[in-house]
Amino acid sequence: MTALLEVRDLTKRFAMGGGLFGRSRKVVHAVDGVSLSLQPGETLGIVGESGCGKSTLARALMRLIEPSSGAVTFRGEDLMAMTPAELRRARQHMQIVFQDPYGSLNPRMTVRQIIDEPLRVHAPAADAVRLERIAEALDVVGLGRHVLDRHPHEFSGGQRQRISIARAMVLRPAMLIGDEPVSALDVSVRAQILNLLKRIQRETQVGYVIVSHDLGAIRYICHRVAVMYLGRVVEEGPVETVFRDPQHPYTQVLVSAVPVPRVHGRKARMVLTGEVPSPLDPPPGCHFHTRCPLATARCRAEVPVLRDIGGGRKAACHLLTAADDPAAGPMPINNAGAPPTATRA
Repeated sequence: MTALLEVRDLTKRFAMGGGLFGRSRKVVHAVDGVSLSLQPGETLGIVGESGCGKSTLARALMRLIEPSSGAVTFRGEDLMAMTPAELRRARQHMQIVFQDPYGSLNPRMTVRQIIDEPLRVHAPAADAVRLERIAEALDVVGLGRHVLDRHPHEFSGGQRQRISIARAMVLRPAMLIGDEPVSALDVSVRAQILNLLKRIQRETQVGYVIVSHDLGAIRYICHRVAVMYLGRVVEEGPVETVFRDPQHPYTQVLVSAVPVPRVHGRKARMVLTGEVPSPLDPPPGCHFHTRCPLATARCRAEVPVLRDIGGGRKAACHLLTAADDPAAGPMPINNAGAPPTATRA
C-alpha cells in the first residue's frame, strides 16, 4: 500500500539573536532529522514534553512553516518541490485542527461563513451546493443546520471544536493533522471529540496525525505512536506495544508518569533529575543522556540511530540491539531493574 505521508530527515531551525559585530546567531534546533510515515485510515500519535518540537513538526508537515531541510511526500507528490499554486491545490486534501477552537475561528463570522470559506477557496460551486456540503459537515460532527447563523461565542468549547473539525472535514481531506485538538476541553467533551474522530475515520478512511500531551487520549485513538525528545524521535511503534513495554528510557519515564488507579499498593515511577536541555544548545550524542540514569560514554559522544528493534518498532538508543543483529540479546533496559532515580509515587 502506498503511504499517504512520507517524511524523511525533516529539520526545522530558527535563527535567534541579532548577530551584531560579526557574532554568530544562535539557532534553535526545533525539529532535528525526523522520519515518519502514515498510511490511509491510520492514526499516528506524536507525544513528548513541552518544547520537544511536536507542534513545529505538525506545521512543517503542511509547510505552514517552511522546513529547513528534508523531504515530505504526500500521496506520492513531493510537497517541498511544489510551487505556491500547487501547494494550495494540495492543501485541500490535508487539513489541520488547532488546539484553541476559539482562537482559530473568526469571531465576526457565522458558522455558515466559517465552514463555507474553504469551499469558496478550494471547491467553488453554486450557493445551494455549498450549503448542502456545509449542512452535511455539521451533521457529521453532531451539529444541525440550525446553528448556521450563530457566531463562535455562542457555543461551548466542545461545540467550537466540532465546528473546527467540520471546517476541516468539509473538503473531505485524505489527511487531518490535530495539534492538541482536545487538550483545552473537559474530560467528558474530550471523549466525545475522540469518538467523533474515530467515527469519521471509519466512514472516510482519513489518516490522522495527532499531537498531544495526553497519553490516555493517544492510546485510545492512535494505531501507532512516535515519541519525541528535543526535536528527535526516540521511539516509534504500535501504540499498545509501546505503552505496554516501552524500550527507550525516555518512553519509560513518560509511560510511568501516567496515573493508574490501584486499590492496593502504589505504582513505581521513574523520576528524572535535571532540566530539559535548551534547543539553542542541545547536548552532543544522545540528547537524553544528560538526564538518563543508564547513559554511557558512547551515549555522550555518538548520536543513536532510529532503527528496527523488532515487532514493528523502532528506537534510538545505544543500549538496545537491532532486530537484525545476529548477536542480539534481550533488550537490557526494562530487564535491568529500576534505574537509580526510580522512586515510589
